[in-house]
Order: sequence, then structure tokens, then C-alpha cells
Amino acid sequence: MPEPIEIVSYDPRWKVRFAELEVQLRGELGSLATGVEHVGSTAVPGLCAKPIVDIDVVVGPDSDFAAVTEVLARLGYEHKGDLGVEGREFFQLTTAATGERDHHLYVCREDAKELQRHIEFRDRLRAESVLAADYGKLKQALASRFRNDREAYTVAKTEFIEGALRG
Repeated sequence: MPEPIEIVSYDPRWKVRFAELEVQLRGELGSLATGVEHVGSTAVPGLCAKPIVDIDVVVGPDSDFAAVTEVLARLGYEHKGDLGVEGREFFQLTTAATGERDHHLYVCREDAKELQRHIEFRDRLRAESVLAADYGKLKQALASRFRNDREAYTVAKTEFIEGALRG
């Protein structure tokens, strides 16, 4: 059974954890990655979130994906596929002894629509405190309503996100 959805108050350690992972990923991937982005709610100061840092490793459209996968495998990440999202590949850290994970890692082509959406939504939330507060309230209500149904929780946020992206 999946873990219940938990939304917690903003934690400044999320920014620190991202910075640690960014240094490691940039160091190991070198020129294979064109960027490393902190996305999702943990990337927005003051916003409540599930306590999992979302990271998008950005690669060029002609990058050597096999080489990226090999480097990430050496770091303990297992490639889990695109999970139905074109241009974004999920990697799960397999070395966590407790089974708990503090971050999600995605590899995205720099021309991927989903990468652009992640960055645009993050930047809107960072720039617009009222929008961020409204999103936080929605997430808390949905986490309570769909506590044990991650898919329903995610789907229920879609209308808000789409509206924010339309501006």
C-alpha cells in the first residue's frame, strides 16, 4: 500500500538538499547535462509541500541518454521509464536502506514540454505569493480528501496548474 500523502510546512533544508544533489549531479554528469533544476513545491520558498525534492536534470535533444543512465546507475539510480510523460524519464534511488526517499529525479530533454511547464509553474509561484498561497491551500485540502490516492490527488491539482500556466 502506498504511503499516505503528507503535506508539510516549507522547510529551508529542501533548498540545501537540492544544492547538495545539484553539486553531485553536475560533478558526475559533467557535459552530459546542460542544467539541473529544482522544481515542484519544495522549490518555492514558503510553500507547503510533500517533503520530497523534485529535480529535473536537463539534457540536450541529442544527448547520449545511455551515458546519462550509466552515470546515474553508478550513483544508485534505477531508470523507471517515462511513466507516461514524453520527454521526461524518472530515476529512482535504489540505495536508500530504509526505502524512504527525499527526492525524485527526472531527466528531461531541454526541449521537452514538461520541463518548460515545471519551470514556468515554479517561477509563477515564486513570483506571485497569492497564487502560491492559493496553491498551498488547495494541496492541503486535496491531501486530506485523497490521503491514500496519489493519482486522484495529482489529477485534482491539474485544473489549478493549467489555469496558472495560462496566466
